[in-house]
Amino acid sequence: MGLTSALNTSLNGLALNETAIDVLGNNIANAGTNGFKSSSVRFATQLSRTLSIGSRPTESRTVPDPDNPGQTIVAGLGGTNPLQIGLGASVSSISRDFSQGSISNSTSPSDLAIQGSGFFVLNGPNGQVYSRNGNFSLNAASQLINDQGHFVQGYGIDDNFELVTTALSPLSIPLGDLNIAQRTQNARLSGALNPSGSLSTIGAQLTSETMFDGAAAVSTLADEFTELLDIENATGSSLFAMNQVLTFTPKKGGRTLEPISLTVTAGTTLAQLRDFMDQTIGIQSAGVPANTNGAPGVSIVNGELVIIGNTGEVNDIDISAGDLRDEDGNVIDLSFLKSDDAVGESASTEFIVYDSLGQPVRLRVTATLESRGTDETTWRYYFESNDDSRDDIALATGTFEFNNEGQLSGDPFRSVMLQRENVAAISPMQIEFDFSDVTGISAGDSGLNLVEQDGAPPGTLQSFVISEEGIVNGIFDNGIIRPLGQVVLARFANNNGLIEDGNTTFKEGVSSGIATIVTPGTFGVGTLRSGAIELSNTDIGKSLVDLIVASTNYKGNARVISSVQQLVDELLVLGR
Repeated sequence: MGLTSALNTSLNGLALNETAIDVLGNNIANAGTNGFKSSSVRFATQLSRTLSIGSRPTESRTVPDPDNPGQTIVAGLGGTNPLQIGLGASVSSISRDFSQGSISNSTSPSDLAIQGSGFFVLNGPNGQVYSRNGNFSLNAASQLINDQGHFVQGYGIDDNFELVTTALSPLSIPLGDLNIAQRTQNARLSGALNPSGSLSTIGAQLTSETMFDGAAAVSTLADEFTELLDIENATGSSLFAMNQVLTFTPKKGGRTLEPISLTVTAGTTLAQLRDFMDQTIGIQSAGVPANTNGAPGVSIVNGELVIIGNTGEVNDIDISAGDLRDEDGNVIDLSFLKSDDAVGESASTEFIVYDSLGQPVRLRVTATLESRGTDETTWRYYFESNDDSRDDIALATGTFEFNNEGQLSGDPFRSVMLQRENVAAISPMQIEFDFSDVTGISAGDSGLNLVEQDGAPPGTLQSFVISEEGIVNGIFDNGIIRPLGQVVLARFANNNGLIEDGNTTFKEGVSSGIATIVTPGTFGVGTLRSGAIELSNTDIGKSLVDLIVASTNYKGNARVISSVQQLVDELLVLGR
């Protein structure tokens, strides 16, 4: 019985050490496998064969010594220990070491390494699996996958590039295919305005020649609804013709304005010509006080068109012969006579902003010195644009004040609304302008300029980077950076409860707990490092030492079997 038991025990020892060698061999074989987690075997003793359970100590007492009459001895036992013979060992557990592996840099921005705990979430043919191996690449559909074609899961984005955190989906990075533009919503101006310049009190004044309605006297031509086809000059010649397309290109602040067209029909009136000229020049009248020449705008007075412009040198208006003509180049000479130039300290700047389709929108802002007091100076600003879908290029006007230290007083922000109804872009388009960098101190001429604006023309996705929080940031060739998604991680209550599924992936096990999906850097999971890979955490040196120990143990068990065989042979000899 004893020899048989020893034989079985040693045979069991061989099997156990074979398991240990098998595990160590797997660790060593996967020393170059990215994201691999090494395993270790733990043994436990099996149930022993009990020969005796031992005995308790008995109470000591004095009794006569049978060998020496008249003397006594102390009787009783001190107790005995159990007698047990072990029956070998069994595998207690094969557990993985989920400690951090070394991080190695790679050349691909799609490669990811987890610094800390957690697992990448992958979706494959057999459902959701988890891995520490971050060797990822883009497939033909621009989706992030691992080497086995499993889709990397994360949070996608909506049409406004906002993360959708309600469901997991494959992450897409469409390099070269995604095109976006950014609408300008904020802009910042800077500049220096000279508070000691001349006040802007006079606007340009121009007056046309007298126009007649047939034989009507000048003093009786006050009806603004007179049709242009009935308008004549002093010699009785008609000034306008049916279906004539008029263009008007006056100068303002020394620059030639872009023309706006007006088609003369049977219903086109003198009032429409007046408004057409007013809108082309972009005279701001609403909320603007009258200057020395009167309220700014274009009016009809005794058969004459009277133009009074806004104040400031940059708003000075000039109209020459030939500025009003038709599509055939025929000049409609209204012989404007200029009686006053616009004067006053002023500054202006032109720049480009962008609508929601990335189309450029030209804007011009002008500032004129409106008043000066003992403690502050007041400047009036004007915004205008030829790219607004309305006929009038004038957009907005208002004032801002500087204190006696040249600092802007009050709210530095001003909103300007543009209409883009003639294109498919979002309309209206509101831009918030920040004047806080404009100062009321200047030793020379006043000046304004655009510092920055947050719009951009159309751009194509060129590259991407992944942040520590897993945000996939797309970089477009127009300078825009937009989130394209977010890589998520899974954590488990018991990592050793996971079931290995091959290709360095794991599945949920009955003792692992349910996967908790979180973003990197939260709820105890690690952060991500882009362009890096976590290597195997196999310790080659320790594994080789453990392999020597397991091999020695294997040989020891084999030697026991050999010894038992020799003893059995001796027994067989006794029978001869």
